[in-house]
Amino acid sequence: MSKVLIITSSLRANSNSDAIAEKVAEGARDTGHNVEVISLKGKEMKFCIGCLSCQKTKKCVLNDDVNEIREKVRLADTLVFATPIYYYEMSGQLKTFLDRMNPLYVSDYNFKNVYMVSTATEDEESTPEKAVNGLQGWVDCFDGVELAGSLFLGGNTNPNDARKNENQLTMAYNFGKNLK
Repeated sequence: MSKVLIITSSLRANSNSDAIAEKVAEGARDTGHNVEVISLKGKEMKFCIGCLSCQKTKKCVLNDDVNEIREKVRLADTLVFATPIYYYEMSGQLKTFLDRMNPLYVSDYNFKNVYMVSTATEDEESTPEKAVNGLQGWVDCFDGVELAGSLFLGGNTNPNDARKNENQLTMAYNFGKNLK
């Protein structure tokens, strides 16, 4: 089966997107995937400075926790990004993380399938559209990679709301079971 890497980007304790990511991981493990979950919480992550040195060296000039995580991204077969939706967009920390993946463009990467799972207070179907579109833009920069799916679970305002919602937990688990 595939090597699945799930990156969670919420910085809030007991976050809803973390709860959903945990259930996605459980579903993926139960179908035989090798799954690792990494939280950006507590990680040192500098902003990309746009120097483009990485396009020649395949390495970032910035020294922080992102370099180790980027190598795990490169080696994964399947990527899942979990984010809370803020102002109808992915979290700033996820966007910063994606910017820092620039050295991967010129490297040999394994991932072919990318997914997004997201949560928000709002529950309109259109709530995650800009976040999904933003991730699609990132995916479009990689040859042979597709945005294979997304799962949005709204109506989660307070920490732990998603953990108390059996329907959402089941949906997340089933989403994980269906990862490629």
